[in-house]
Amino acid sequence: MIRFECDYAEGAHPRILERLSKTNFVQTPGYGRDEYCARAAQHIKKLCKSDNCDVHFFVGGTQTNLTTIAAMLKPYEGVISADTGHINAHETGAIEACGHKVLTLPSPDGKITAAQVREMYLEHVENPEPEHIVFPGMVYISHPTENGTIYTKKELTELNAVCREFDIPLFMDGARLGYGLAAIGNDLEIHDIAALCDAFYIGGTKIGALFGEALVIMHDKYKKNFRYHIKQRGALLAKGRLLGLQFETMFEDGLYMEIAKNAIDCILIIKKACENAGFQFLYDSPTNQLFPVLTNEESATLAKKYAFHEWAKVDEKHVAVRFCTSWATNKESAEALARDIEKLRG
Repeated sequence: MIRFECDYAEGAHPRILERLSKTNFVQTPGYGRDEYCARAAQHIKKLCKSDNCDVHFFVGGTQTNLTTIAAMLKPYEGVISADTGHINAHETGAIEACGHKVLTLPSPDGKITAAQVREMYLEHVENPEPEHIVFPGMVYISHPTENGTIYTKKELTELNAVCREFDIPLFMDGARLGYGLAAIGNDLEIHDIAALCDAFYIGGTKIGALFGEALVIMHDKYKKNFRYHIKQRGALLAKGRLLGLQFETMFEDGLYMEIAKNAIDCILIIKKACENAGFQFLYDSPTNQLFPVLTNEESATLAKKYAFHEWAKVDEKHVAVRFCTSWATNKESAEALARDIEKLRG
């Protein structure tokens, strides 16, 4: 079985495993106060083109999302998200469990717009009795989105502007950030994201690390005492060195973007085969997630050899599936799937 259902099926890049092994008996302070975390943070600050940011390391994405959102919101505030957003659709109510409502906006492609945020915010503040309704206290987006789509610099700038106007934070989930940055047509760099978001994180779990996400807080308002929030949410890893060392390895010489590009190169092989076979796509995704629409029979045929997600039922005879490549996907596997896709309608 060749697996294309997610981008975290493999372990970690060999260079990370080698570094973990070589440093195994080095003694360090705990809880992220070690030299590896410090050096990793410096690499990230350099990419952000800013020394005025705080970097915190977490084990996973849900942990990062709930800690950051809970820390930024007052008790009566909620977080604005696309209805397909990860915090709404894939985190088992983690945000609600922290006491905050996810305020959803409809989205056909996974993205939300500044106009939508403006409309929701004004609808609240212009209500004659707004205190009876959860206050829209921040905006959550992801790049890429759950549907593999990406924000343009213009769209992110517009979201930044409306958040500045209403004095609410803009938070970007970057669990798959590397794949978004490596995508054809992307016009954002990490320093652009740092300039336009109050906080964002760089995903490692899905891009070469054994586990780990690097949260970057840009706005001074949310920096003070943030480690208390991390500890209270059970997210302050005693052996924080394990996180710092992995991010140091990925960012010291460009490994992160190198392996992210591999996923894009492999998905383009599969995408071309889908186009040659005449398949339509559920979403226009330029990242490592591809959503072709197959017949039920075609999906069943491919499932005999490949693992992938049946993403959404289109009608009685068709289903949209998701093929997902990763930092470790090899070209031979992508080419094998491409050949079998073309055979479906050859």
